[in-house]
Amino acid sequence: MLLRDRLQTALKEAMKAKEVDRLSTLRLINAAIKDREIALRGDQDAGEVGEPEILQIMGKMVKQRQESARAYEEGGRLELAEKELAEIGVIQEFLPRQMDQAEVVAAVDAAVAETGATSIRDVGKVMAALKARYTGQMDFGAVGALVKARLA
Repeated sequence: MLLRDRLQTALKEAMKAKEVDRLSTLRLINAAIKDREIALRGDQDAGEVGEPEILQIMGKMVKQRQESARAYEEGGRLELAEKELAEIGVIQEFLPRQMDQAEVVAAVDAAVAETGATSIRDVGKVMAALKARYTGQMDFGAVGALVKARLA
């Protein structure tokens, strides 16, 4: 089942079960996807965003909520931090499993070998190969540093 279909099914189930918080988060996901589609309409004749773009949107949403939860915890607003963490849980249900550190290192090594990267100038090629294959499965901010260290 496609990710977009899984989101729609979950939205309907949340409505039927009257799960207010889950429904709210699912609506936020759909709104973010629609916003991206609307933004793309001006640039080209794209109808819908694909699965990699949806994964990217959802990954960004998780990262935003992690930052918000951290800020709320530092500010002593634990109830708001818990709400953000609950939203992260709902979003992560639809994301692929996150790779552990050993898997990330192995993927970086494979991408370096595959692209023939030899110097720091090839970081872009390696990152593009990783993003094409592992979107939503790893934190590319952390992976960028790993690739640079590997090629330095």
